[in-house]
Amino acid sequence: MIQRAKIILKNIFGYDDFRPLQQEIIENIIRRKDTLVIMPTGGGKSLCYQIPALMFEELTVVVSPLISLMKDQMEQLTALGVGAVALNSTLSSEEYGQNISRILRNDVRILYLAPETLLMPKTLAILSSRRVDCIAIDEAHCISEWGHDFRPEYRQLVEVRKQFPKAVCVALTATATPGVQKDIQICLDFEASNAFIASFNRINLFLQIAPKTNSVLQTTEFIKKFPNQPGIIYCLARKQVDDLTKTLTKAGFSVKPYHAGLPDIERRRNQEHFIRENVQIIVATIAFGMGINKPNIRFVLHYDLPQSIESYYQQIGRAGRDGLRAHCLLLFGYSDIHKIKYFINQKADKEKRIAIMHLSALIGLAETGNCRRIPLLNYFGEKYTKAACGMCDNCASGQKTLCDLTIPAQKFLSCVKRCDEIFGAEHITDVLRGGKTQKVIKFNHQALSTYGIGKEYSKQEWFQLSRQLLQNGLLLQDMNHGSLKLTPKAWEVLRGKELFLGKMEAKPRDITPVADSESDCDQALFERLREKRKELADLTNVPPYVIFPDKTLIEMAVFFPQSPESLRSLHGVGAIKSERYGSYFLEIIAEYCNARGIPEKPKTILNPESVILETAAKRRHLIVGEAYNSGKTIVELAADYNVKRITIINHLYNYIAEGNALRSGNEFQAHSDLTLHLQTEVLETFKKLGTEQLKPVFEALNEKVTYDELHLLRLYYLAGGKCSE
Repeated sequence: MIQRAKIILKNIFGYDDFRPLQQEIIENIIRRKDTLVIMPTGGGKSLCYQIPALMFEELTVVVSPLISLMKDQMEQLTALGVGAVALNSTLSSEEYGQNISRILRNDVRILYLAPETLLMPKTLAILSSRRVDCIAIDEAHCISEWGHDFRPEYRQLVEVRKQFPKAVCVALTATATPGVQKDIQICLDFEASNAFIASFNRINLFLQIAPKTNSVLQTTEFIKKFPNQPGIIYCLARKQVDDLTKTLTKAGFSVKPYHAGLPDIERRRNQEHFIRENVQIIVATIAFGMGINKPNIRFVLHYDLPQSIESYYQQIGRAGRDGLRAHCLLLFGYSDIHKIKYFINQKADKEKRIAIMHLSALIGLAETGNCRRIPLLNYFGEKYTKAACGMCDNCASGQKTLCDLTIPAQKFLSCVKRCDEIFGAEHITDVLRGGKTQKVIKFNHQALSTYGIGKEYSKQEWFQLSRQLLQNGLLLQDMNHGSLKLTPKAWEVLRGKELFLGKMEAKPRDITPVADSESDCDQALFERLREKRKELADLTNVPPYVIFPDKTLIEMAVFFPQSPESLRSLHGVGAIKSERYGSYFLEIIAEYCNARGIPEKPKTILNPESVILETAAKRRHLIVGEAYNSGKTIVELAADYNVKRITIINHLYNYIAEGNALRSGNEFQAHSDLTLHLQTEVLETFKKLGTEQLKPVFEALNEKVTYDELHLLRLYYLAGGKCSE
């Protein structure tokens, strides 16, 4: 069984090897064991149910709250020749009806649904007429009340499962603490032994958290480091999104906004512009990004503080999904805590307590002076054993000698006390620096003995010191109001009984993005390949990464493949994509290399076993195709495998689509109920529009020919059949 999965992995998806845990998960699902999958964003969760869906004979239902994910995955699967449809609110009544028809006639392998749609009686009635082999529940953390994105309708999926007792169930999520994981298993009645938890460590993401000082300047300086590379900027409020978008647009950046306050048409258009690389940067609220599988996002900037580590992890997880280096910067200001607290206070008591716990954990991550992966991974129940990751700002800055900061610490602590321990770090800093803010004047704090005694340090340096005092337990911060209070340890420093050692930096560390490890990539060729990819994407109306991801283009510009065989050895190049797009890229590479005398470089195959398996093992459609060529009829094959005729036809189409020849297709014509005249019209339409997608042919024929007939006559046409009156 797993040999078939490996062949699908290479021939359909173009990957040589499984990522960690993918093989074990797929084996478990194929054995029809209910499976919990906890895997980080970009870790390959989708393949865990897509490959079994291509191995099962009947339907796989994918439940997702994200319409954007449905659209994204359907585009990618369609480009790979896999039948996939969705039922959601964005479809017209005509499209909705067509998709239902395809489901009923067994023309699709994967169906995407929102939980609300699945719970509708008419949807359940449609599915009851089909055999459902697998139910995949994406974003499964929504089931748990302890999750950061609880959705009550997800709880009702438990009852839906009972209506399809023979279907294996898969629950998948990227963000689940140990408590949430356990809750999911209990709700869905999963066995604990069937949980697969991948490492949460995204090693290609550089994590940086910087004090928020001049946020607009910090933002512009940061994104200048990523010319022509896509990125996302997250803001807490819609107004902030609009204001920052206007500012960046005036500064000459390619940027669009995204938030729930925009008209649906504008929001979808802006997202589409970003996905299709017509726009470099999206400025968005947290509403953006869920389900977006754009693999080449090179940076994520949090302009404001997220509400939890789950949200932070989920949002940075949208960067670097191609495995290449990406930079994640969070601008941390204590004033943001008050904004989040405002939203938290709107919640019910139980939800409020959970939200405060989530926020406290995030602040701890922001304030740590150690490797950031230690608290981040610990939060998800994973112990990070390395002392330094080398891929966060704290580790990149190296070990710095601590200096004696007892006197500035005494000044700050004394000012906190003289302000009656009811103000936050920003006000204390204003007092120390002799500020004349409205709040200072209102409370007459210009009369305090600590007023103006800290002018030797910048506002930013006082903020750094305040965070170190919090980290070292000399101060406590009230989570409701942000006010600072002294601890007994603080009094030891104030009285001169203890020294305070820390770090004081004159300005924020400038962490320059480091080039990715693909240093051998020929940038000039890479840019030409990118241009061709964009051209093809626009012609076929899909995002560029659906053609090939950046990682594939980089490998083209490293190894300079000169033949279809060499091209097939690259990451993400399967049989269908090689046939469909390979010639365009090979032509550019050949022209470029011939002009410069550049030879092809062989790509080392890391796992030779996958190549052996590719030739030794045969997928079902290969077996069916060879049986048909040996003389078996469609009817006989359907009986042999106990499947419907359309299933055999689909197998034969997959067989011929991979470049294999079929014997004379007269049998396909014999099964057709159309007149000879109409058959000829269908074949002429295939000749004009191609055979890759049936919908354009269906519409061109004014919907007078059924899809079953089109499937038959497509095979007849591809097998060399001709019609004439």
